[in-house]
Amino acid sequence: MSATQPTPEGFTPTGTIASTVDRRRVVFATVVGTTVEWYDFFIYATAVGLVFGQLFFAPLGANSAIIGFATVGVSFLFRPLGAFLAGHFGDKFGRKVVLMWTLILMGAATALIGVLPTYEAIGIAAPILLVLLRILQGISAGGEWGGAVLMAVEHAPKKRRGIFGASPQIGVPLGLLLASGVMALMTIIAPGDAFLQWGWRIPFLLSVVLILVGYYVRRKVEESPVFTELAERKEKARMPIVQLFAKHTPLVIIAALVFAGNNAVGYMTTGGYIQGYSTNPDGPLALERGPVLWAVTGSAVTWLLSTLAAGWVSDRIGRRTTYLIGWVLQLAGVFLLFPLVNTGDIWLLFAGLAILTIGLGFTYGPQAALYTELFPASIRFSGVSISYAIGAIVGGAFAPTIATALVQATGTTISVTWYLAGMTVIGLLATLMLRDRSGIPLGPDHEAEQQVSPIYGMSKA
Repeated sequence: MSATQPTPEGFTPTGTIASTVDRRRVVFATVVGTTVEWYDFFIYATAVGLVFGQLFFAPLGANSAIIGFATVGVSFLFRPLGAFLAGHFGDKFGRKVVLMWTLILMGAATALIGVLPTYEAIGIAAPILLVLLRILQGISAGGEWGGAVLMAVEHAPKKRRGIFGASPQIGVPLGLLLASGVMALMTIIAPGDAFLQWGWRIPFLLSVVLILVGYYVRRKVEESPVFTELAERKEKARMPIVQLFAKHTPLVIIAALVFAGNNAVGYMTTGGYIQGYSTNPDGPLALERGPVLWAVTGSAVTWLLSTLAAGWVSDRIGRRTTYLIGWVLQLAGVFLLFPLVNTGDIWLLFAGLAILTIGLGFTYGPQAALYTELFPASIRFSGVSISYAIGAIVGGAFAPTIATALVQATGTTISVTWYLAGMTVIGLLATLMLRDRSGIPLGPDHEAEQQVSPIYGMSKA
């Protein structure tokens, strides 16, 4: 096969069929790697809701809870930096090398949090160092997602991109499940004051082992066939980020708003808000940490299942239609969430979270395939990474902080419900602006077709 001929679907650039074993290895490595990354990212948010307010921020005054949740959001401000760096180097040097470095950076930052002295020990330096390490987590997270998504979807058969793309997506509920589960286990191993003294540190230190596993698995995965073909043809973009914004700025904004609608709602648990709200000893519920963490862990399972289901469904009815179904389900979950949580019954709290995660899964499962099919091959890493990072800032970055401030200002969670409903509607409207491009060829032979804008009313990007 010559370098100028189209690469048939299911073939590598050299013309050999990508084996089922190779594809399974890619899926496994993607799931393991993203699970480890999101475990590291979410363990911080979980700890903010449970212990960091007392150990690092309480001496800063009455607004320590808001300050603590704000540090969750600060990392999002640096995710675009990670996305810019990863997008640039990923489009120039490959998806795999970026994924290896993001994994190492995230693991190192997380492990260092596990040995960080508290405010009582070193004063104001403690929260400052904590925020700096959280920023490193944000840079890593900004670069991780795009590479993982492209490795999964660009290896996939055309008719199975949705389910292959769901593999990096389930890293989020798996990371949440692992983070909440380990924290819940530590409340049993180190109950009461022991949890505050040393029990919370163990989940952070466990990151060292997880990173070694993730690194070993990712080393054995081949580079994305699309990037390999670009490299062989010497068609890699010189300045991919410049090209992205010169030709595709409206698409980046709309794609970011699609994710923002999901991310704001998802960060009620992944950002630690529900955990903090329901266990606050001075709050309206004052539930025990352990049962709440187990409820969040259980909801992560339903989120995982719905995410996989949505990827599979999107291969049959298209990404756009799957998303529209998901927005309706998510809106229903938003209006049910706090009425169930505020009963103070742990099983109804779990039911509220489980119902919410069905909609979250359907507005997250198809995202990998959707984003991959939106952007041309030569700037795809930059496009998906930067859209995702911007969406994370607009959506989840300060969702727990906003929710905390709204409750303090209004005295009721109804205000939070309307905030989350508004973000869901924004995601719905952004989705309606996009054409469905399910199955579009992804290789560099089809750049002309890929350059045509998927936005209704625009013929060219």
